[in-house]
Amino acid sequence: MTNKRILIWFRNDLRLHDHEALNEALQEKADIIPFYCFDERQFRTTSYGFPKTGKFRAQFLLESVADLRQSLQKLGSNLVIRQGLPELIIPQIAQPLNITALYYHEEVTAEELTVEKRLKKALAKCNIKVESFWGTTLYHPDNLPFEIYQLPELFTNFRKQVERKSTVAPVLPAPKSLPPLPDLDIGNLPSLSELGLEPAVFEPRGVLKFQGGEIAGRERLQDYIWQKNCLKNYKETRNEMLGADYSSKFSPWLAHGCLSPRYIYEEVQKYEHQRVKNDSTYWLIFELLWRDFFRFICAKHGNKIFFSQGLQGIDLPWKEDWQRFKLWQEGKTGYPLVDANMRELATTGFMSNRGRQNVASFLTKNLGINWLMGAEWFESLLIDYDVCSNYGNWNYTAGVGNDARGFRYFNIPKQSKDYDPKGDYLRYWLPELALVPGDKIHEPWKLSQEEQKRYRVRLGVDYPHPVVDFFKSVKGNEALYHRATSGQ
Repeated sequence: MTNKRILIWFRNDLRLHDHEALNEALQEKADIIPFYCFDERQFRTTSYGFPKTGKFRAQFLLESVADLRQSLQKLGSNLVIRQGLPELIIPQIAQPLNITALYYHEEVTAEELTVEKRLKKALAKCNIKVESFWGTTLYHPDNLPFEIYQLPELFTNFRKQVERKSTVAPVLPAPKSLPPLPDLDIGNLPSLSELGLEPAVFEPRGVLKFQGGEIAGRERLQDYIWQKNCLKNYKETRNEMLGADYSSKFSPWLAHGCLSPRYIYEEVQKYEHQRVKNDSTYWLIFELLWRDFFRFICAKHGNKIFFSQGLQGIDLPWKEDWQRFKLWQEGKTGYPLVDANMRELATTGFMSNRGRQNVASFLTKNLGINWLMGAEWFESLLIDYDVCSNYGNWNYTAGVGNDARGFRYFNIPKQSKDYDPKGDYLRYWLPELALVPGDKIHEPWKLSQEEQKRYRVRLGVDYPHPVVDFFKSVKGNEALYHRATSGQ
């Protein structure tokens, strides 16, 4: 009988495959207590008053935790579930259970690091060993060709060095069996209402019915890569906005740790060996590298990514115009591409990458509204919210990120024509524009009175006039940007 009893604290690593903390505990032949805590702070509000974890992501999280519990039960174990503050609850359950060590996967941003620090302090008093592992990225920090503090500030430089000099570690196997739990209260999975949220009803217009959990994540991967053979065209289709398979949609499972990036990498390698190796197979890994980059940037720069001045420290006179922000939130700006994407987000908790770039550009470069408000709204709604990728991307789009290149903006009407040429996506989410033909739907403000009658849409009544003049608003915000960056 071993005298080691290790508590595995699951966080954003809700899987059994490629789980270093669990794997290490098994190597030590210890008794293992799997544990998850619904941290009550994650169900409060953001600084701008939005639900920190909205109903869509909360539903996905509940499904993921339930899936993990079922998988552990099949292996002879179970998942202990609690609700509250991990740094208080873990010490409370650790002592009566004679826990000798706590293992967990570490995070890199302030809120999570504060919890880790408090927990280490509390467990040190109980003489309980604490060991953290790294399990979120494709490349392990130990395998990078530089220290985190030497991380290149430009993604291209990071990518080239990593691709040339680093290797991806092999996936760790999932356990085949686990020791049974001692006699204890395993706790119940809370409901959405117990977390203070309303039900998350599936919207049939959503691109995919995102089901949380490792099993569903692996099924999605098998379906997308192997059964539908979509990977071979990924680079060509990834900028589309309508349908289930224009992109991989792996991001919600990656964000919750239901899928390991290394597992995806190995599946892509198999696909390249067995079917085809091309720009599309490379591009999926390229996207995983962006995810790595933002994670390592957060590890390097800490809280700077959350400041309005961003990683570059540019002090722009951001507005907090709630009236216009609400129009953006609700998809009522008068720019169909922005409005369709924002309505999809509000209705489903998901939006394409192309859509995210456009709506973020519009908020910051046209409306001049504080990007932090947009970042928090995304944090609240996105099923695939990942703190590093979300705030890293918003830094970049707002022009204050380390990889930003001056004042860059997305030409929304042009983007609309380029990526939704027939207007199918716009009509899907904006039924009031359903009769407007493809060549006119991108710029409805140009419709004559006669055309408005013909297409049964009254501007300012059925669909709003543009909230700003597109190019005038861009020029105004560009002038503010140049003033801030020239030191005037």
